Amino acid sequence: MTVEYIRYRITDPERRAAFEKACAAAAEHLYAAPQCLGYELARGVEEPERFVLRIEWTSVHDHEQGFREGPHFRPFLAEVRPFVGDIEEMKHYERLLVVAKGRV
Repeated sequence: MTVEYIRYRITDPERRAAFEKACAAAAEHLYAAPQCLGYELARGVEEPERFVLRIEWTSVHDHEQGFREGPHFRPFLAEVRPFVGDIEEMKHYERLLVVAKGRV
């Protein structure tokens, strides 16, 4: 499993709202893609102009060849394309340590 982090910086509050809507619409295409294991979008508390989209992929290869060459990529990209210029980082990472405490 590979984790992709896409970090955005969107300074205009109206564009932030549009970005959140675009990500919600794009999420259905991630959900439908068999290469995607999960995803989350987070907004900065101290710096609300910063967002992190975290996507879990079965592998880098499956993301780059399977998803990007499959039927779900183009509609996903169409939703988020207006915000590509706001990306500060887009990288794959290997998970080394995961701790999850039980929650009620």
